[in-house]
Amino acid sequence: MWLILGVIAIVVTVINLSLYTAGKDYKLAMAMTLSFTALTICADYSYLTRWIKAEDWGGLSDVVPSMASAFWFLTIASILINITPIFLERKRKKIMT
Repeated sequence: MWLILGVIAIVVTVINLSLYTAGKDYKLAMAMTLSFTALTICADYSYLTRWIKAEDWGGLSDVVPSMASAFWFLTIASILINITPIFLERKRKKIMT
């Protein structure tokens, strides 16, 4: 499930950036992307709880350290990519005035 939500977040990010490039309202797509990013992390956390209940400590010790780093990086990247249009829009308005 977390993989599906992650792919949806990436697709909506592309839609967000293309809406901004086309000069259309992109804020709903931005909110959707950040929401799907959060849902991806929640779904992965739920997936890891299954391993804890099964006491699969070997699997957890193999996966969690790398997944934690990957999720931190991807979440920060998602936030920065999705708020970039806001900063570009402000910069454009500042230059025009």
